[in-house]
Amino acid sequence: MSARVYLDHNASMPLRAEARAAMIAAMDSVGNPSSVHAEGRASKGLLERARADLATALGADGADIVFTSGATEAAALALAGRGLHAGDIEHDAVNAWVTADLPLGPDGQVVARDPAQSTLQMANSETGIVQTLPEGLAVSDMTQAFGKLPVAFNWSGAGMALASAHKLGGPKGIGALILKRGTDLAAQLRGGGQEMGRRAGTENVLGAVGFAAAAAASARDLAEGTWDRVAILRDLLEETLAFEAKDTIFVGKTATRLPNTICLATPGWKGETQVMQMDLAGYAVSAGSACSSGKVRASRVLKAMGYQDEIASGAIRVSLGPDTTKQDVLGFAKAWLAQYRKHRARAA
Repeated sequence: MSARVYLDHNASMPLRAEARAAMIAAMDSVGNPSSVHAEGRASKGLLERARADLATALGADGADIVFTSGATEAAALALAGRGLHAGDIEHDAVNAWVTADLPLGPDGQVVARDPAQSTLQMANSETGIVQTLPEGLAVSDMTQAFGKLPVAFNWSGAGMALASAHKLGGPKGIGALILKRGTDLAAQLRGGGQEMGRRAGTENVLGAVGFAAAAAASARDLAEGTWDRVAILRDLLEETLAFEAKDTIFVGKTATRLPNTICLATPGWKGETQVMQMDLAGYAVSAGSACSSGKVRASRVLKAMGYQDEIASGAIRVSLGPDTTKQDVLGFAKAWLAQYRKHRARAA
């Protein structure tokens, strides 16, 4: 049996070797970082070094970083009670706290007329489309942008940003809220006053260490042009599929996108069906955001962009990673096109 090929990096990147090594090295630290004895101070030192290293990697020097259990918790911490507005393409974790009424064009660009009262993702997880963030934006979900685009929080124009470790190749179960120093923030989890009184609970030291190591490795990838190589493979895959699949729509193809993301939609061919067929062929892809996968429904993001149900329900996302090869993408193209021909034959 041939090896499986993972093409769902926007859902979760495989754990980076650097993150695994950093976490293993920190496992012998037994102290609670809030304890004042030597063991506690050692754990506190690991936590604060991770915080500083993460700030450097994400371009957030001089900003505050609050470690959370993930970007979903960071969204709740940033957005609860603020009454902000957004376009209807945000992740469900953001949409749960905002009014999704900002206008959205067919190119996927959201118009934030009042940035101080708005939240806007930097890059969409399903389509890969990148937004231009206005100066003074209240909050931005940067979970997909960090590590794939040359993004620095300090010049993003946003007052707060969401981040998630496993989108960068760090461990699952830890994220961060990044905010300009002095930003008013009310704790949602209350108790011991950890994280500068903004998020109570004993800190996940191992997670923070892994997060920081993964972010640093991601920054090196960007500097070394790794994602430029990935973008070439993405374009090769699109061109290979489009040559035969004339009725397939490549969403956002002419827009600025994440370098690794393809969203393709074939009328009349359910996305869930495609995902299962590719899974059986040995390729892991998705029918949209991992947090909403498994639900048989048209993509909310594509519908918000003006696509009809027939298109929005026939979409899949292919997201490449730093280790994806030309052989991987051509193998996927061969497998997908074989199923595409069967679909066309059934539809004839």
